[in-house]
Amino acid sequence: MDLSFGRAIRSRWLLDPEIIFLNNGSFGATPIEVLEIQHDWQRRFEREPVAFVRQHLHHELRNAAATMAAFMGARGEDLVFVENATTGVNAVIRSILPLLDPGDELLTTSHVYNAVRQTLRYAADIAGCTYVEVPVPFPIGSAAEVVEAVRRAITERTRFALFDHVTSPTGLVFPVEELVRMCKERGIMVMIDGAHAPGMLPLRLDELGADWYTGNFHKWLFAPKGCAFLWTAPCRQAMTHPVVISHGYQKGYLAEFDFTGTKDWSTYLSAPAGLAFYERLGGGDIYRYNRTLALDAQRVLARAVGVTPPAPQEMIAFLAAVPLPSTEATEAAANRLPQWLFDEHRIEVPIFAWDGRLILRTASQVYNEPWEYDHLANILERWIARAD
Repeated sequence: MDLSFGRAIRSRWLLDPEIIFLNNGSFGATPIEVLEIQHDWQRRFEREPVAFVRQHLHHELRNAAATMAAFMGARGEDLVFVENATTGVNAVIRSILPLLDPGDELLTTSHVYNAVRQTLRYAADIAGCTYVEVPVPFPIGSAAEVVEAVRRAITERTRFALFDHVTSPTGLVFPVEELVRMCKERGIMVMIDGAHAPGMLPLRLDELGADWYTGNFHKWLFAPKGCAFLWTAPCRQAMTHPVVISHGYQKGYLAEFDFTGTKDWSTYLSAPAGLAFYERLGGGDIYRYNRTLALDAQRVLARAVGVTPPAPQEMIAFLAAVPLPSTEATEAAANRLPQWLFDEHRIEVPIFAWDGRLILRTASQVYNEPWEYDHLANILERWIARAD
């Protein structure tokens, strides 16, 4: 393990040193030096807000977009900023509504993020479409199971498909290249929800072949909260509109998204600072450290709760999920257990009620250390023993 990471680096965040923070996956954690750059942007804006918006905002946004796009193998003119990946999904879903006919199918998998599930259900209700959620098992034996399940579910009425790059509740890396290829061969519009992917996985958006890709910069690329992007293939840009329609309507993709009303643009303009922090630490070093932590977490926690590791190593990046033995796999139980872990043991870790089971998911970042997962495992062992 890299000794320059873990507790040796944690002081570069504002994280409470008394908390074992195993949940970078929910909202990320922004380094102090990136927050300082964000504050610099805020002060620059507040010196003369009107002049900043009129003379500088567009240029600065496009510079930031070009920097972030280049990191992900894309062109700056195909990337716009949004507040979060859910906003990116909503922009696309609302944009395709006029193209949908009653009886068309909107397809995703059972690992979909719940906010995205609800967005697809909303679209199906509005357009008279059918919402199709493909069951994909967890535990899972290989990525091929994902591809085969989707292949069997596609029909001649499938019009739009949305897949996670990294699933939120179960922490799996999906084979998005194969899924995109399969959909495009059948003329299906396809979007990838890459909420966790930037900074976790190498991205080549121009080569992927999807129609849309959205992801967060604030989770794994150290940007301030509320900093995400939507990438749109050039052939889809004319039909793609932001959730909030403003002055730029019908003036082009960039004009529509770059200004949707007054907001704190400092989050977007600070994204390159987050990327610079990532590159100073070393992207390769981050990947090796975080993935080693995640694989160790999966092994240690699975052993503690008495289950086989539920996913192959090739489907694990920085998230590790294990099913918990529980007869009460309810939302109430999923809220109660992490609250107990926080209140009694000062551990921040999420638990989800998923497909009739409770799923505990860790998220490994460079400020974490192996002993934190060992400590959690010991607590879980005692919890299970008391429950028995």
